[in-house]
Amino acid sequence: MFEGTVVSINIAPEAEAPMQSVNEVRAVPGHGLEGDRYFARKGTFWKPEASRELTMIEAEAIEAFRREFEIDFDLSDSRRNLVTRGVPLNHLVGREFWVGEVKARGLRLCEPCSHLQKLSHEKVLPGLVHRGGLRAQILSEGMIRVGETVRESES
Repeated sequence: MFEGTVVSINIAPEAEAPMQSVNEVRAVPGHGLEGDRYFARKGTFWKPEASRELTMIEAEAIEAFRREFEIDFDLSDSRRNLVTRGVPLNHLVGREFWVGEVKARGLRLCEPCSHLQKLSHEKVLPGLVHRGGLRAQILSEGMIRVGETVRESES
């Protein structure tokens, strides 16, 4: 079992728009995070499926990427909705977990792609492979806030 925290929440109102950091956001099953491009069905890769509801990345992965490639890369540059600390995201594929009061299920790894490379930094493809985060489905509605606990579900 682990217990980590949400260190940053990021949403963008439109496809390719800059990410905006917020202190809290409402998570809605079947839709995503209120105010985000995928909630509004305006994301570049929007499809009527759960894999775009919530994306997450480890702060530790971003920090390692910065160090290894000696680049400036902000937490929101990953274009993931939640940045966590102390959460082994790769291990949550196929598992349920809590983000504060919101229950979610890890669906698959969120590997970097050429679109992310175009919008952020040329080195994301080699630098974030297998540590680009997690795609998750939102299972219960609620608010997610910076500083909240992320923990694995016991069921």
